[in-house]
Amino acid sequence: MSTQRKLDGHRLALLNNRFEGIVRAMTNTLLRTARSTILNTARDFSCCILTADHQMLAMAESLPIHVMSGPDLMARCMAEFYPVLKAGDAFLHNSPYHGNSHAADWALLVPVVDASGRHRFTVMAKAHLADCGNAIPTTYSAGARDVYEEGALIFPCVKIQEDYADRDDVLRIAKVRIRVPELWHGDFLALLGAARIGERKLLELMEEDESGDLEDYPGEWFNYSEKLMIDAIRRLPQRIATTSGWHDPIAGVLPDGIQINATVKIDPANAHIHVDMTDNPDCQPCGLNLSEATARTAAMMGIFTGLGAVVPPNSGSFRRLSVALRENCVVGIPTHPHSCSVATTNLSELVANCVTRAMAELGDGYGMAATGKASPAGTAVISGVDPRPYGGPFVNQMMLGYSGGAAGPHTDAWLTILGIGAAGFLMRDSIEILEMKYPLHVDSQRVIVDSEGAGRHCGAPGVHCEFGPLEGELTAVWLSEGTTHAPIGAQGGDDGTLAEQYVRGVDGELSEPLGTYEQVVLKPGERVVSICTGGAGYGPPGDRDPERVERDFRRGWISAARAKEKYRVVLTDAGTIDPAGTAQLRRSKTS
Repeated sequence: MSTQRKLDGHRLALLNNRFEGIVRAMTNTLLRTARSTILNTARDFSCCILTADHQMLAMAESLPIHVMSGPDLMARCMAEFYPVLKAGDAFLHNSPYHGNSHAADWALLVPVVDASGRHRFTVMAKAHLADCGNAIPTTYSAGARDVYEEGALIFPCVKIQEDYADRDDVLRIAKVRIRVPELWHGDFLALLGAARIGERKLLELMEEDESGDLEDYPGEWFNYSEKLMIDAIRRLPQRIATTSGWHDPIAGVLPDGIQINATVKIDPANAHIHVDMTDNPDCQPCGLNLSEATARTAAMMGIFTGLGAVVPPNSGSFRRLSVALRENCVVGIPTHPHSCSVATTNLSELVANCVTRAMAELGDGYGMAATGKASPAGTAVISGVDPRPYGGPFVNQMMLGYSGGAAGPHTDAWLTILGIGAAGFLMRDSIEILEMKYPLHVDSQRVIVDSEGAGRHCGAPGVHCEFGPLEGELTAVWLSEGTTHAPIGAQGGDDGTLAEQYVRGVDGELSEPLGTYEQVVLKPGERVVSICTGGAGYGPPGDRDPERVERDFRRGWISAARAKEKYRVVLTDAGTIDPAGTAQLRRSKTS
């Protein structure tokens, strides 16, 4: 790491704020102009800026699973496939075999070329589309034995604009393969607008830069970020830890489930963290395989989550991390034509949680427990034909009935984090907007009492959700992890609760429990019942602060009986702490 400084701290901070501000302008453009609710309400998209040599520079409030690794690989593909980049170029990229996350995440890359014709930066806008052309109406095709059965349109860095004009042949291909072509085209234009806003604002910044500070900024920002990462790693104890996690069995796809292993080596002396993901099964004949981008990102997400320090995520701090991946590995580098349809959720969350739990094995005060398992039925992809006036075919992923937070060494879970890969940036849907846009009714959405992963610090409680069609049929496809294997606690904390899913008939009766991966067709009056997992706890439950227990009771998250049995806190009939009874109970439990 170079220690030579040309920019003072004040100028470095100002330029960082300018770059982050440009990414936020891109983000705001996408949020305000996208048509599908998965984008304009749930915010399942990301924007970022890379240097001309493909290093991650700024990502602002992007989803980690979209950007920590992947944009760099895609930008390299862009430069390899198109050695001469010109102003006005734009490239469509969604290939998981060429650096993207999965086929449903469509990315637009725009090279930012100055007046002299020099490529200075690359901007990227990436969004999870409502439909990507899969054979069945979902963007998570877990049962696809290969990419052909998956059916998604794959664009391995295809030029979509030249001299700022569309290449209509590519657009025509998409329009005849997407179930909702008008919705898709609106979202595509939002992506394009976000990328062009980033390009415009970077060109404006270059024009302002009379001192040439922009030449020095990326290297110095990377060096500063690397120094913060060095300091954070050197505060950790030296350790090698291996942890495992388990994905649920899926009938006809993964009948025995799958075990995932992660080995984390902390080397404070050399300020380096290495994650080895090579001791894992080969690619599987299903859609759960990770892409290279999501496999590397998942390990890095686990490190940043368990680090216990705030470090800017960019190519500077990444210098102190390494991830070993193996080709033809289910959590490594996939070989074509294995499907990576579900690469951003189930196994990526499992990998990230294995890494954070490995860091928790450094001792009490490190790492984190496991977050709630991915993709409950409340986040199903719904589709059908809207019978209301001006209706028509619709496809959209919902974001309902999902909490996901895990407990850490110093705090309770973030209730609506929705997983490590989302990091709290995904938003839950507005029920009113969903019901206005689609012919469905959400009957309920509520926290489930006594469903948290108990601990000194608690995981998030599970969430109950029910929804179904207003008129006509509604198809729902989900991949609800945690139906068999619960999130795992850390440092004596309890595991989270299991997921459940049912169909409630017109008569109000529940079906038998449904599986992890299901496609159901609901008739009017029928409802999907979704119960998401609770996040896992950290530390012994009996050590929990009684005032926190009282607060949870008042919130309606736990019962008085659970307060007494699990946390050894006695509550009065008024719901307040009984100090004498609590002290006696805790003494008796420790004697």
